[in-house]
Amino acid sequence: MAIIITDECINCGACEPECPNTAIYEGGVEWNYAAGTSLTEIQMEDGTAIDAKDPMEAVSNEFYYIVPNKCTECTGFHEEPQCAAVCPVDCCVDDPDNVETTEELQAKKAWLHGE
Repeated sequence: MAIIITDECINCGACEPECPNTAIYEGGVEWNYAAGTSLTEIQMEDGTAIDAKDPMEAVSNEFYYIVPNKCTECTGFHEEPQCAAVCPVDCCVDDPDNVETTEELQAKKAWLHGE
């Protein structure tokens, strides 16, 4: 399952540099699939293709957020999600709306990094 940052976030930013997939962004900041990955083009669910560098709307305007499609819970990089390990207020928690198996997380890592 992906990790989410709850509204208890104090916007300290400790989590952002720890993410091996560049899935964590400051509130209000647009994100893209290309940052921190080897992706160049993304097939959307409706079949359209987008450039991985195309800016996407911020998930949160108030506090740091994690893009679920880029979060692998640090699978293949670390033994535990690094955002949760460094968070001083324990607001990086499992996202019950994005439950994934270890195999799915490994496949996502391979997709993100062209493995």
